[in-house]
Order: sequence, then C-alpha cells, then structure tokens
Amino acid sequence: MRPLIDNIVAAMKKSGGKMELERFRQLIMKTRDSLFEDVDTLMELIIASGLPIDIEGDEVVLKTCFRPWEEETFCIVDIETNGSQPMRSQIIEIGALKWKNGEIVDRFESFAACSYLPYQISEITGINPEDLEGAPPLAKMLPKFKAFLGDTLFVAHNVSFDYNFISHSFERFGLGVLGNRKLCTIELARRTIEAERYGLGHLNIVLDINTLVHHRAYADAITASKVLEIGLKNVPKSVVTTEELIDFTKLPVKKAKRLLESEKPKTKN
Repeated sequence: MRPLIDNIVAAMKKSGGKMELERFRQLIMKTRDSLFEDVDTLMELIIASGLPIDIEGDEVVLKTCFRPWEEETFCIVDIETNGSQPMRSQIIEIGALKWKNGEIVDRFESFAACSYLPYQISEITGINPEDLEGAPPLAKMLPKFKAFLGDTLFVAHNVSFDYNFISHSFERFGLGVLGNRKLCTIELARRTIEAERYGLGHLNIVLDINTLVHHRAYADAITASKVLEIGLKNVPKSVVTTEELIDFTKLPVKKAKRLLESEKPKTKN
C-alpha cells in the first residue's frame, strides 16, 4: 500500500493536484500492491489511510495542493517506545496536539500497555512499569489515535521515525498503512532558524521555549509545536499551500535560505 500511496501523491502533484476520477482509478489498477483487491476497495483503503483527498464529481483532489498552509490543521506527534526497531519494539506512549491558526484545538495523550520495558528506556523517559499498569493495549489505543489524526498534516521532530513506527503499528493491528502527508520540524528549522544544532532539547533552550519535561511524548509534542510556530513565521511568502510548505522543507538548505534572502527588502545605499 505504501508504494501505491506514494505513486498517487507524485502523480497528483504532477497533474496540479487534480485528476479525473477514471484516470485515478486506472492509476490504482496500474500500481496496486495486491491482485486480490478491487479498485473500489483500494479507494476506500486509500481514503481511510489519512491521505487528504476528496472526490468532487468526476475529479479527485489532493486537498493539500490547494489549501493555504495558514488554514491547515497540523497534528504534532511524539511517541515513546521500548526500543528503536518497529519489528521488535512497541509504542509505550503517544502524545499529540492539533494546532491551527496559532492555537491548540485538540490534544491526545495515552500510555500503552507493555510487557517489557528496558531499564535504559525508563532512565531516558522517566516512564516506569508502574506508569503502564492499567494502560490500554495498543489494539485499543491505536484506533482512537487514528480517529484523532484523521487526514491532518502529520508533524514531528525527525518525522520519519514517528511516522514509520506508527504506520508499522497500524498495519500490525489491521488499521492499514498511514497515508497522511507529513512535515518534519527539524527540516523546517534547518531552513528557517539559525542554530548550532537542531535537536529538540537544544532548540527548546536556544529558542526560549523552556518546556520543563523532555523525552515524554506530550511535552515533546508541545516543544515541537513551538518550533513549528517559530519556523512558520520565517517561511517565504512565495510558499502558499500546504504542499508548497512540504516541498520547501525538502529543498537543499542553501537553496531554501537563498529563497528567504531574495524576499528580504533591499536596503537603499
């Protein structure tokens, strides 16, 4: 399913964010992962994955190609796990908040039951086995988080880790692949904020965010949301839509900074 979603996004962006419904169906047939699922079933799975698409009459629309990023709902996510490998480890905590127009509009925070919590993880996070007693199993917690996430823009500091870990967990529990569009606050910060290092702990200090707790999911999500907010203030005016914002964070750093520099008012001699 992941290659299929990636191909859909690439094709729709190439076509300007819109595609005729019949062409969209043909694209699915051409790039589908499984020969055992029909097109209508796959379309339902794609929409359920969190990919922000709408079917408008005879067209399919990738909403992030047209929505101004100022109107986007950003879902800033952080997870804590009992190891670094999704195949061998599991999520023990998810913290997330929805941020729109400069305000937190919703929040999600939950532990997950876990039978094995290494001592070194407790040392880093401050999470102890007692904290997980009575916590819901992942099989019950993840559907609630999926519903909370919806088709919002998935944001995290070092987004690939959180995104891939959650996507793998979704698949493991029969929730399908994670298809939301995603944005990395490290990559945004590297292009819009001057700092010696871009780890969340360092930015928490140098940007005077000063979140008191570190390596706990919701607290780190709050810190990442502040990094996002500061970074967005410095985004070039030529970056208008959510997809343009995502693309900006993937530009080579020097090119992104040249773009920023080119938009500064020229001083008179």
